[in-house]
Formats: sequence, C-alpha cells, structure tokens
Amino acid sequence: MSAEPIRVDVICGPTAAGKSALATCLAKRHPIAIVSADSRQVYRGFDIGTAKPTLDERSRIPHFGVDVAEPVERYSAARWAASFDGWLDDARSLGRRALVVGGTGLYLRAIAAPLFEEPPLDPVARRALQAQLDSLSTDELRRWVAAIDPARAHLGRTQLLRAVEVAVLTGRRVSDLHAEAARTSRHALRYLVVDPGREVLRARIAERADAMLAVGWTDEVRGLVDVVPDDAPAWNGTGYETLRRHVRGEIPLDVARERIVVETRQYAKRQRTWFRHQLHGADVTWLDPLRPDASAIADAWLHGQRSTPV
Repeated sequence: MSAEPIRVDVICGPTAAGKSALATCLAKRHPIAIVSADSRQVYRGFDIGTAKPTLDERSRIPHFGVDVAEPVERYSAARWAASFDGWLDDARSLGRRALVVGGTGLYLRAIAAPLFEEPPLDPVARRALQAQLDSLSTDELRRWVAAIDPARAHLGRTQLLRAVEVAVLTGRRVSDLHAEAARTSRHALRYLVVDPGREVLRARIAERADAMLAVGWTDEVRGLVDVVPDDAPAWNGTGYETLRRHVRGEIPLDVARERIVVETRQYAKRQRTWFRHQLHGADVTWLDPLRPDASAIADAWLHGQRSTPV
C-alpha cells in the first residue's frame, strides 16, 4: 500500500506581493523553516535584486533553497525538486516545520506533479542555437514559444529558452514530454496565495525597485560584472541585465530604473495569470495581505483551517 502524501504548506503569489513578510511574521510565532521557491534566489552573489533574505534574517529563521548554485550553473526545477525532500528532513531535524515560500510556479509544479529528466542536448548544437537566441528580446522569444509550445509561452526567459532548445534539438515539445512522463506526487500541497491586487502591486513594485537601488543594487551589479560571465544564467533575473547595461554606461540610471519597474510588472502579471489558472480548489486560499485580519487568516491557514478565498 502506498504511503500517505506528505503535507506541504506553500505561501505563493506574484513578486512584491508580501509573501516573505507574511512568512517572517508566521515564523516569529511558530517554529518554522522557510524553503525558498524562487528561481533567482538560488544563485550566490545575486542578492539585492532577488529580494534574498539577509544573513541576519537567515540566522534567525532557517532558510533552504537559497545560495545553492553558482551564477554560471543552469539550475532547473527538476534539480530544485530533487533537493526538496532533503530540505524537509533538515527542517524536521531542527525541530521546525517547513514552509515553502516563493513565486516560481514551475518549482511548485515540480513537487505537485513531479517532472521528468529532460533529454540531453548536443552541447555543440546547443551553443550554436543559444548564440542565435541570445539576440532575441524576451517578447520575441515568447512569440517563438507561442508558436512551437504555446502551453509554456507564459513562463520566464529561462524556461522560454529551454522550450525552444528542446523543441529544436529534439523535435519534441517540453509540454508533451511532461505530460507523457507525469508521475504521482509524494506531496500534498496546500496554498496560501498572497495577492494585494493589480494596482497595489504596481505601486509596490515601483517602491521596491527604488528601495533596492537605495541599498546598493547598482554596486552589487558593478561587482558581479567583473566576475560573472555575460552568458551566466543568473543574469536572467528580472532587472539584472538592465542594470548591467547601466553599469557599463549604455543607459542612464533613470532609464534603467523605469525599465526594471516595467519588466517586474510584466513578470508579476504573468505570475498572477499562472496562479489564477493553475491553482484552484479546496487546497487554495487567496489572501489580500492588506486586510486587517490577514495575520489571523494566515495563522488559521497554517493550522489547517481553510478560510473563504478573498
């Protein structure tokens, strides 16, 4: 007889929605360890622009899934999922309960519906294809994927690149390969989706960009430019390529700032769309973090009580 699925509590939602702040508040009241489900926070050295928890925050609340890859590594959802059970065990060994926090939907899907190992790609052909794809904007790349694998056209640049690479070099669509290799999950996920609404989120994104720039994001990028190759996957994090162009004197800071805000808003829009289309049913609670009773709702949710979606 198969084992009962492991319950996994997930706080998710678009960037700048307030997921981490809510999780931190919960961790002050409950013995929690946080597992980051953020595809940018995995990279060492890319800290401010990814809203990575500080070393002080990590000293007070154990975090897993942060700083687990070098900037030049291609870190996949399958690799994150392969580490997930180990992080759950690590949290238990500390006498804490794991709480997954993040906005990378593909990571969440990787534990809700386990992924397969994508087919190996010829490295020479892949480099040649990458040289062509690097010249495309993300919008152009998205149009390519909409034509060849539309089910993945809403994803971020890294996943869009992978969709094209697999389709071109293997003749198979990633979405089809996923469907064929679908397996039963060992995990039963419960979601608290944090979303303050479109207009509030737009304002928060602008405020957060300004705050990141104020605490040294430009200096962080200036230091990374000297040691991280231009084609490193870590540069695909929202805003980093734009700020790198500013550091190199190609665009002024005010232009870079506006582009970062626009890029982040576009990313948040895609995230909101993904969560609304992919997450539904009895295991999903929606929460406006600005509600005066938001903290009480989060506490009730953590204890297994389901509130009316808001």
